[in-house]
Amino acid sequence: MSRTLAPPAPHIDPLTPAFDQVVVLYVTVVYAVVIFGIWNIPGVRTLINPLKLFTIGWHEFCHIVGAVLTGGTIISVTIDPNLGGATVVEGGYPPAILSAGYIGSTIFGGVFILGGFDSLVAKILSFVLGLGLITPLVLVRDKLTILLTLVYEGLLVGFWFVGHAQALRWYCLFIGIMNVFYVVWDLADDKFFRKANDSDCTQFYILYPRISAHLWAILWILFEIGVCISFIFLGLAAFKISPQDMNTQAGNFLPT
Repeated sequence: MSRTLAPPAPHIDPLTPAFDQVVVLYVTVVYAVVIFGIWNIPGVRTLINPLKLFTIGWHEFCHIVGAVLTGGTIISVTIDPNLGGATVVEGGYPPAILSAGYIGSTIFGGVFILGGFDSLVAKILSFVLGLGLITPLVLVRDKLTILLTLVYEGLLVGFWFVGHAQALRWYCLFIGIMNVFYVVWDLADDKFFRKANDSDCTQFYILYPRISAHLWAILWILFEIGVCISFIFLGLAAFKISPQDMNTQAGNFLPT
């Protein structure tokens, strides 16, 4: 009795984009350019105040964690879309406290980038985003910012019901890029808007004056690019499923 063997399955490079992953790569680049523009255009930058508060708030939270873990005492915390963020700490280990901000923002953004590759991941991350948008309102008195926050929360809820939550992927990807390249926006605020609270790169220069603030900026930007690319590779390798399978998988988690 003869037996015909099936041909071996073709080898698929895990880093080769499949299905709509190519679109995610293009949108990632577009988002980086768009965010840089919106963040730095007077007037228009107000429209993303809630997202800026979310991004700055997480960055400062990472400083707080770094301070607590190294034995520091928190004196004050400022989270403002125009002035930037500032965490005043007494004691602790300054290099670790300073580094925690950029490292935390970058990795947090990388996780949200993964949401751009998969609807289920985006659904899970939407709970983090929803809570993160509301929390800074404790410190906000500006009526326009409060209104815009409600708009972004409304979009977050509405996107659950658009294309089996596919729209959430692009929302999460936007948030991911905004956080992963926080150094760039932090420096832009320093250069173009002379914000009251210095960037962390300036603080690193004060701590280590032999290395200029510009060099610190280059080093941190290279770090962010490396982390961003790493999470993109992870997304390409981990989420190679068809849109139909993605919808089915996401639909099993709180169906919409």
